[in-house]
Amino acid sequence: MSEAQMPTPRTRVVREAHRGVYDRQTAYAILDEGFLCHVGFSVEGQPFVIPTLYGRQGDSLFLHGSAASRMLRQMKQSLPVCVTVTLVDGLVLARSIFNQSMNYRSVVVLGKATLVDDPGGKREALRLFSEHVIPGRWADVRPPNERELKQTSVLRLPIEEFSSKVRTGPPVDDEEDYSFPTWAGVVPLEMKSGDPIADERVPAGQAVPKYAQRYARKP
Repeated sequence: MSEAQMPTPRTRVVREAHRGVYDRQTAYAILDEGFLCHVGFSVEGQPFVIPTLYGRQGDSLFLHGSAASRMLRQMKQSLPVCVTVTLVDGLVLARSIFNQSMNYRSVVVLGKATLVDDPGGKREALRLFSEHVIPGRWADVRPPNERELKQTSVLRLPIEEFSSKVRTGPPVDDEEDYSFPTWAGVVPLEMKSGDPIADERVPAGQAVPKYAQRYARKP
């Protein structure tokens, strides 16, 4: 899992190069904590960036959406794509506006996605999506029927050409700014779940499952 790779010219971090990380362990930890990605692709010279859910299994990312969506229609043709996942960990307040930043972890994956068209593989990928977003839910709900499977497209993207970028720690100011009379530091940010809100048609006495009561993206 700690396998590192040499970045390609397309994935090598250029700005703030010291923040570039190229091992799978770091990339997979970021991918496994997140669940929303942005998929970039181009159609006839027009770029698009679409947010969508994803799941990871081994060295592959799985993307899904409506079979009628522009993104999935185009990606069936093996168009080059760029998938980005970003986790924001804090706002970094420096003594100068120029040096203000944020603490974050991000992954960029480049490649070509292929359609998962066999029903068994598609169903397994949908289970993967469900378990990636909220573990334990798949066993509690009705699985997709044949009509729903036909309305859904699933794409597999090999995680072969990728890089991560990570910033941690306090602000880094110019030496002459450290005497400037203002507060500086980090405002931590994290995703937190609230109390579950039951649908009004849930039968009285139906217990809230533990995975909804204690939902968190980190173990």
